[in-house]
Amino acid sequence: MMHGGRMTAEMTDRKLHQRRIVLGISGGIAAYKSAVLCRELARRGAQVRVVMTENATRLVQPLTFATLTQHPVYTSVFTQNEPWSMDHISYARWGELLIVAPATANIIGKFAQGVADDALSTLYLAWDRPALLAPAMNPTMWANPAVQENMRILLERGVRNVGPAAGDTACGEQGEGRMAEPEAIADAAEGILCAPGPLSGRKVLITAGPTREYIDPVRFISNPSSGKMGFAVAEEALTRGAQVTLAAGPTTLNCSDAIRRVDVETAEQMLRAVEEAWEEQDVIIFSAAVGDYTPESRSERKIKKDSDALSLSLRKTVDIARTIGERAVGRERRPFLVGFAAETHDVEECARKKLAEKHFDLIVANDVGQAGGVFGRDENQAMLIFANGEKQDLPRLDKRALAATILDAVVKNSKF
Repeated sequence: MMHGGRMTAEMTDRKLHQRRIVLGISGGIAAYKSAVLCRELARRGAQVRVVMTENATRLVQPLTFATLTQHPVYTSVFTQNEPWSMDHISYARWGELLIVAPATANIIGKFAQGVADDALSTLYLAWDRPALLAPAMNPTMWANPAVQENMRILLERGVRNVGPAAGDTACGEQGEGRMAEPEAIADAAEGILCAPGPLSGRKVLITAGPTREYIDPVRFISNPSSGKMGFAVAEEALTRGAQVTLAAGPTTLNCSDAIRRVDVETAEQMLRAVEEAWEEQDVIIFSAAVGDYTPESRSERKIKKDSDALSLSLRKTVDIARTIGERAVGRERRPFLVGFAAETHDVEECARKKLAEKHFDLIVANDVGQAGGVFGRDENQAMLIFANGEKQDLPRLDKRALAATILDAVVKNSKF
């Protein structure tokens, strides 16, 4: 079954739909405006996570932002919201844009000089994506040569700023120093995140979820894949401007209306969906857990439980990734191929073998036998192995953050 690829009116209005923003709050009196900004970003569709300095928590309670975002607030490098992850690393890998509002003279100085002695400054040093500062302080402080020099350093490094605005400040003085209004900061965020993405105009095909190989009308062979990883990659590719086709096995997950979704059940149906679309794609990502075997024959009626044992004769299904990889060899225009290797032992060795045999450009390898498992969970730990032999070990990440890392690698290593 196919769902249309038309953008809804609601999505058009919500320009930050599903964009991932980390909101940093430092200890300026304008921190009260950050709650309004948080609401405005959410209203425009963004997912927001909040990081606060200790001084900021004395001005506005973290509970305010936890309530607005429905997520824990990161306030200390010694407090972990997830036992398996360092928050300053996981937030840095999850977010697409860091907004610091208010940005005090103190935090600007720390950012410029590489000081990391609180949650926000430590996060900043681990941040390698766009950052937007909304300075707020006394006008004389803003004009101080040291502050201006620190700001110049950050701007030269690619950091953006909005404001400060001129007017009355909290201390009763007038001049440049007021934090920009929340709407203006949100507009600046849109300008950064809604610019043409690195995959603009590119076609990306993703397979996701399990398949079902039927024994009879009510029984089938399948696996625990939830499809979360593939759906995360599809949504991430969409935010980067790609035209996305998602071939999805049986799952309860929903995706954006702008994604062209083809629902399938069996490995054979998944193969047909991929074959129909693959030649026009710039990138194909095989994240589905396709069944390796299917019954030789399917009973048209429910098999009765008349005996103590039941024997099934199984045959191999067509290896979709290998089939497309072999067809792509030698083509002048071939898609960038990404595979997944879910292994329980010898993970790297097995992944490298699949990489070569299926003609992948990149393979994402993970240990599905690890404690806590992978299937159905919201996070994953993987390694990226490239066709040139290079390997990148990744920390345990939220699957959307992992999707972003995978697509970063695709853009960096592809030739389009």
